Amino acid sequence: MADSRPKKAKICLCIFLCLLVGGIIAVVVGVRMWRHSSEHMKWNGTGSTARFQEIVLERCYKYTQSVQPELRDRDCQKIREAFRNAFISKDPCSATEEDYHPLMKLVNQMVPCDKTVFWSKTKELAHQYTKVQRDMFTLEDTLMGYIADDLNWCGDAGSYEMNYQSCPHWKKDCSNNFVSVFWDLVSKRFAENACGVVQVVLNGSISNAFDRKSDSCSGSSINDLRQIIRQRNIKFTCQDNYSSGKFLQCVKKPGDSSCR
Repeated sequence: MADSRPKKAKICLCIFLCLLVGGIIAVVVGVRMWRHSSEHMKWNGTGSTARFQEIVLERCYKYTQSVQPELRDRDCQKIREAFRNAFISKDPCSATEEDYHPLMKLVNQMVPCDKTVFWSKTKELAHQYTKVQRDMFTLEDTLMGYIADDLNWCGDAGSYEMNYQSCPHWKKDCSNNFVSVFWDLVSKRFAENACGVVQVVLNGSISNAFDRKSDSCSGSSINDLRQIIRQRNIKFTCQDNYSSGKFLQCVKKPGDSSCR
């Protein structure tokens, strides 16, 4: 009768090797998962907005069907997909304008001449104004601005998931993050497409209304702005209004007798 011991030894060796390989694989996977989890927690900014993709789609449908129905031919599903593809699986600190070009091609919205409103540190007031003057547009009254307003987003290199724990802070981590690059791009496009009379809502009673300390329309930073605008042969007018409460009331109720 043949000796079966060598065969058993081979079987035991194979089992041992399988267990060893399995253990190594488990360790590698565990390390990668730990590193992935650590990467999710390393940034100093707020994580991606919960339900980001659902919100993008909902806002797109609302804007194209109710707010500006003349844009109802825009494909919101493709817009959501292009938005996500712009940043997903990429280093959140390596964003470029080119990442958003496919998305920009899908929105392609032009604001009519004389209808553009810029703002700086006066978001609430500017938006109250465009709510009353419904044919006026801030950046957030455009399709892309409307969709992305107050949202945050980022992913991780090599991952198909969004990072809901943390995203890069533009000062503490990097300025070329996907949120900052996005707003720089859409702001630039919004400004480049402006034509005719352009209105700018600034708060001249705060410091740095325009780069430097300013108190009113006669303040130094506003004067700087006036000179820059006039050097480009653009008409500049500035109106002081020291009662912000009354101004807001008049924006909401322009027919009020106290506003005349």
